[in-house]
Amino acid sequence: MKYALVTAAGFAAAFMMTGNAAQAQQSPNCTSDAESVWDMSADEVKSFYACMEEWMQQCYAQNGHDVGSVYREWTVSSTRPAVAGAHSNRLLQTFANDIAAGQYLKFETEGVEMPAGSVLAKESFALKNGKGVIGPLFIMTKLEEGASPETNDWHYSGLTNTGDEMRVSQSFCHDCHVSWEAQDGMAYPLEEVRVSN
Repeated sequence: MKYALVTAAGFAAAFMMTGNAAQAQQSPNCTSDAESVWDMSADEVKSFYACMEEWMQQCYAQNGHDVGSVYREWTVSSTRPAVAGAHSNRLLQTFANDIAAGQYLKFETEGVEMPAGSVLAKESFALKNGKGVIGPLFIMTKLEEGASPETNDWHYSGLTNTGDEMRVSQSFCHDCHVSWEAQDGMAYPLEEVRVSN
């Protein structure tokens, strides 16, 4: 898998910059009367996501990226997207590949060690002027032990809403994810939306 230079902070910075490929595309068909995603009820989020999900999948997959084109076949970790506060207050939905799913979906908070080859893909989307806006597909890949000691062997990457690989600062992402060091640097969906094992 070929990656562009990407860090955790770089994801947010790249997406927030205007005039580049990471600028959000708006869907004329997915709308809400809510002021922001924070004001949406659970049912409103589900309905909004039902409108957005096929469109997001097409956007992330359009360049044939090896994660962007298959992540929707993986295990979903929550019953619906939710806002966790990270990743610029977007609605998030995380998918885990077969290697990651068994450990990730335990949602353990101590002593977590993800196996090499684990990949997590996190969809992100928001609401702007009443319309759905696709954010980046955030990707975390667990490398072989010792491959990247400065990031605890995680590689952070992502796709824009046009399916292009993002340039991400590894240190920026890791500096945030280190807050969940006991969980091997992984944040989980909010407790109320986690799938049960």
